[in-house]
Amino acid sequence: MDIATLIPQFGGVLWTAAAFVVALSVIVFVHEFGHYIVGRWSGIHAEVFSIGMGPALVSRTDRHGTRWQVAALPFGGYVRFLGDASGASDKATDAYEALDEETRRHTLHGAPLWARAATLVAGPLFNFILSILLFAAVVLWQGVAKEPVEVGDLRALPTGEASLQPGDRILAVNGAGTPDLATFYEVIRDLPVAPSVDYRIDRGGRTETVAGRYPFPPLVEGLQPGSAAMDAGIEIGDLVTAIDGQPVMAFGELQDVVSNSGGRPLRLDIWRDGQVIETELAARRVDVPDADGGFETRWLIGMTGGLMFTPVTESPGLFEALRIGVDQTVFIAKSSLSGLWHMITGAISSCNLRGPLGIAETSGAAASQGLGNFVWFIAVLSTAVGLLNLFPIPVLDGGHLVFYAYEAVAGHPPSDGAMRVLMSVGLALLLTLMVFALGNDLFCP
Repeated sequence: MDIATLIPQFGGVLWTAAAFVVALSVIVFVHEFGHYIVGRWSGIHAEVFSIGMGPALVSRTDRHGTRWQVAALPFGGYVRFLGDASGASDKATDAYEALDEETRRHTLHGAPLWARAATLVAGPLFNFILSILLFAAVVLWQGVAKEPVEVGDLRALPTGEASLQPGDRILAVNGAGTPDLATFYEVIRDLPVAPSVDYRIDRGGRTETVAGRYPFPPLVEGLQPGSAAMDAGIEIGDLVTAIDGQPVMAFGELQDVVSNSGGRPLRLDIWRDGQVIETELAARRVDVPDADGGFETRWLIGMTGGLMFTPVTESPGLFEALRIGVDQTVFIAKSSLSGLWHMITGAISSCNLRGPLGIAETSGAAASQGLGNFVWFIAVLSTAVGLLNLFPIPVLDGGHLVFYAYEAVAGHPPSDGAMRVLMSVGLALLLTLMVFALGNDLFCP
């Protein structure tokens, strides 16, 4: 075996691992910092703040008496408060009983109910805040398309002359007005496929009509991590010119062939930097959210299309970006809950649940597509982590909140014996879920 052939694979593994560790570390730090800072504000003392698990590699104790450390295993993290037996916030009964009343007030278990609840809620809440801020940051950085749509850079395409020019403002397409971005996409979606399209434009203050290329060619603008297209070596900027020898002119034609393929192998001709290359792939069955809050199963290759030009963008402003961030976070949370419910009821495949290997692969793929995609992925994952931690499973934050709700109603917490049993059950459920998700990573297509 030629060892040189292993170097790209080894580099890819390192890249994937590094991206996964960075993404997870950011999310874990923000989650645990939420617990830590709200706990401190509530009078609860944190003994250890750890990023990673296992033995500490580096550590430092601050002036508040908290030891901050980076541990050897970069998977997860925890805050251990005074009186805790572990990072899962279970009570160290003997040590707790030995504390005086004043010191107990500074433990998680001896603090008032409001302080304990606020400290537990803060972890997931900080994850959601992180998601909102990261989504907003990406939107501010990349901007949103101007309205009416304004032509920016023209894509390099193999045929036809470019009649549109940078700076042109598109007022209508084939006679249909396009006053804003949403209307523009509605109009081009319904366009009949043709070699030439009429554009009414504003060019330097003059209104004129020019004939130009079909606006939505089978051009690759985005790739879904772990998809058939990415596995086949397709790259952003590629243009699909033919499928099984049949020419395609529009991205919609490509979508129709893929969705009706039934998973059979497809031979794609790809134009890339002046050369035509061939590749073969097969669409995969994917469950995707629909407009009604449910899911539909479709054959997809994991490719998104783009216009024949890049629209000119502008900053939406801070408050609009934050609104977009909130909307995106809510959408992901609702889609995740809907997906989980549909998996439980058997409406969609349980293979949609991915474990650490699948998340790591997606991390590396997102990072390879640029900083914006990687930051967006971290925001998505942060929402998922915050949501997962609110599930009413003992060991997770949501399980502790259920115990606190019981205490608020009953006037006393569950007994220490009951807590130990429930925590063990919760840990078993969590480990079972992790093993199941890992199995999906290994055996699901």
